[in-house]
Amino acid sequence: MLYIVPVPIGNLKDITLRALETLQNADLVLCEDTRKTGFLLHHFEISKKMIAFHKHNELRLEEEMIEKLEEGKTLCLVSDAGTPSINDPGASLIATCHKKGIPVSALPGPSAVTTALSLSGKEYNKFQFLGFFPKKEKEKKALIEEMLSYEGISIFFESPRRICGTLSLFPEGKEVLVAKELTKLHEKMLFLTKEQINSFKEILEKGEICVLVEGHKKASSLSLEDAILIKTLSPYLSSKDLATVCAKLTGKKKQYFYKNLNE
Repeated sequence: MLYIVPVPIGNLKDITLRALETLQNADLVLCEDTRKTGFLLHHFEISKKMIAFHKHNELRLEEEMIEKLEEGKTLCLVSDAGTPSINDPGASLIATCHKKGIPVSALPGPSAVTTALSLSGKEYNKFQFLGFFPKKEKEKKALIEEMLSYEGISIFFESPRRICGTLSLFPEGKEVLVAKELTKLHEKMLFLTKEQINSFKEILEKGEICVLVEGHKKASSLSLEDAILIKTLSPYLSSKDLATVCAKLTGKKKQYFYKNLNE
């Protein structure tokens, strides 16, 4: 059995009881950096054999790990922080397990993406995660244009060495959210425009960074009167009932109201 085990993104107290139990019962722990995972295991008094399993060697080691799993060994896949295989090594191993019928179980747990999104205060039904931002300026500019036209929230990781340069590429006055050192002692949420970069440069160029960008909002097809009606009744009715009541009051189709309730 292969277990995908999320670990804290910062605060070690965020580890789950199930994650600790799974790690304790494992025959082998696959980790990006044995030093970082070793520190985590030592903190919780867990002694396990570890093997470095990262982007530079995962394909070379995959066959060996599959053999161990087929022998009945229990392996845990962890990343340095957060949930494995999300912008981290492991996806190929997991896919091979599925193809060969080897059981895989994923534990729920910490993620910088969802943590930052929940802190943003933005109300959107969809978001896209873009991983680490590209290094080339041309690719950055193209991706920024894509984010600004996207009808939702775009989330990406950026290096503290490059964050100021990346933020400077956004249009003047465009506010982005920089989530820094999430769950850690020096956690900060900064709503910034490019004009404010220099004032926060010292803070920005340290620690782990997650950036959220609010994209284009789709224009509502509701009339002003219908929008007011929805806003007035929404605190008292479910979405389904709200659409039904509004349709009866106005003589318009229920679907017209239902599809516009979240705009």
